[in-house]
Amino acid sequence: MGPRGIVKEGAVVVERGEIVKVGRSVEVKAKYPRYERLDARGKLVLPGLLNTHHHAAMSLLRGYADDLPLQEWLENWIWPLEAHMEPRDIYSGAVLTAVESLLGGCTTVNTMYHYRLGLNEAKAFADAGARAAIGHVCFSWRKDEDRRMLRDLAENWHGAAGGLIRVTVDPHAPYTVDPAYMQELHQTRLDLDERFGSAGEPVLTHLHLAETADEAQKVERAYGSDIEGSVIRHLDKLGVLDSHVLAAHCVHVTGEDVGVLAARGVSVSHCPISNLKLASGVAPVPRLLEAGVRVGIGTDSSCSNNSSDMFEAVKMTALLHKGVLLNPTVMSAEAVLRMATIDGARALCWDRSIGSLEPGKRADIIIVDLNKPHLTPLYNEFSHLAYAAKCSDVETVLVNGRIVVENRQVKTVNVEEVIRRAVESKERLIAELRGNRRVVASQSLES
Repeated sequence: MGPRGIVKEGAVVVERGEIVKVGRSVEVKAKYPRYERLDARGKLVLPGLLNTHHHAAMSLLRGYADDLPLQEWLENWIWPLEAHMEPRDIYSGAVLTAVESLLGGCTTVNTMYHYRLGLNEAKAFADAGARAAIGHVCFSWRKDEDRRMLRDLAENWHGAAGGLIRVTVDPHAPYTVDPAYMQELHQTRLDLDERFGSAGEPVLTHLHLAETADEAQKVERAYGSDIEGSVIRHLDKLGVLDSHVLAAHCVHVTGEDVGVLAARGVSVSHCPISNLKLASGVAPVPRLLEAGVRVGIGTDSSCSNNSSDMFEAVKMTALLHKGVLLNPTVMSAEAVLRMATIDGARALCWDRSIGSLEPGKRADIIIVDLNKPHLTPLYNEFSHLAYAAKCSDVETVLVNGRIVVENRQVKTVNVEEVIRRAVESKERLIAELRGNRRVVASQSLES
C-alpha cells in the first residue's frame, strides 16, 4: 500500500521491529544473506489491517441481543447487562477480540469502552501483542469518574507496550454528552495530547456521530436546544471538530455536513455491517471520499456485527455502495483495501508508523496463503483480497516485528484459556442479570 504498489516476487526486511527494506527478492536476499527467513512463496505479504471502530470487550455479548432497533437494543438489553461487567470481564472480552482480530489479519484496533483500573482493554491488547487505540467512553451522568479514568488511562498507557498502545478521549455521542461536557472533553484531549502525545502519535477524540436518522431529535430532547437537524453542525458550533477527531458511522449526513467534515479534517469510520444489521442506514462513503474526507473501515462491536472479521467488512464495503448507487465502478477493490490499511492508518493519525510496507515504518505484516481453491487462479491481488479472501486465509502475523501468529497458531496467549474465561464471564453475567431482574420484579410486586 506504499508508493511502489505491488512488488512481484518481493521481500521485506525487518530489523528491531522496523521495516528497513522492501524490494525484489533476488536483490534483497543478496544484501541480507544471513537473515532468518519466513518463506512466503505463493503467498501475499501486506500490511496488517486496521479496524477503526470497535468495542472490544463486547465480544462477551456476541449473539446476546439481535434483530432490534438501536435504542431498544442499547437501553433494554445491552446497558442492563453491561452494568454487571467487572474489570475481569472487560479484560476477558477484549483479549477474545484481540485474538480474533490477529487471527483474521487485523493488527490494529481502535476500541471504545469503559476503562477500569488494573484489568482493562489496554492490558488485554498489550498481553495479546496487538496494536490498539484504547479509549474510555464518557457520559454526562458520570463526569467525575470519566475524569479519573481518562487521567489514569493516559498516564499509564499512552505509548506503552513498546508503542503498541495509544489512548483516545471518547465522548459516547452527542445525545449522551451535553454540549458543555463535549467542550470540556475536547479540551481534555488537547491537554492530554500536549502532555503525552507526539506528532506521529497524538491523542485522538473518538465518538459516535450521525448514526441514526433521529439523532438530532434525541439531542434536542435531551438538552432542550434547537440544533437545526444536524449533529455535525451542532458539534462544529461547539468548536470540537478538528483533524484529531475520528467519527464512527456518519450515516445520516447532508452535503453541508460532508463539507464541514472535510473542512475540519475529521476522519470517519465506516461500519457497513453493523449499520445494516441495526437498520441505521448506509453512509454516503463515495461522497465523503470525493470531498476529501479520510475514511477507514470498522466492524463495530461483535455484539452488533457479530464478528471482528475485517475481510468480511472490506467485501461488504466494496459491494454495498455498488448496489445502492447501481454503479459497479464505485468503491474499487484497491480503494477499499486502502481504506482497511493506509487510509485507516491516516484516519487514526498513525500513518507515519503503520498502514503500508515502507522502510521506516513498524513491521505490522500479515501473510495470506493463496494455495486455496477459492483463491485459484490469481489474476489480480486487490481483487482476491477484497472479494475472495477469508480471514482464515491469514497464515502468519507480525506486530512490531514480533511473530504473534504463526501457521494459524497464536503465540502470545493461551487461546483455550481465553475462550474458557470468556465463557465463564458470560455465564456469570447472565446469572447476575437474571438475579437482578428477579429482585426488581419482587420489589414491584411488594410495592
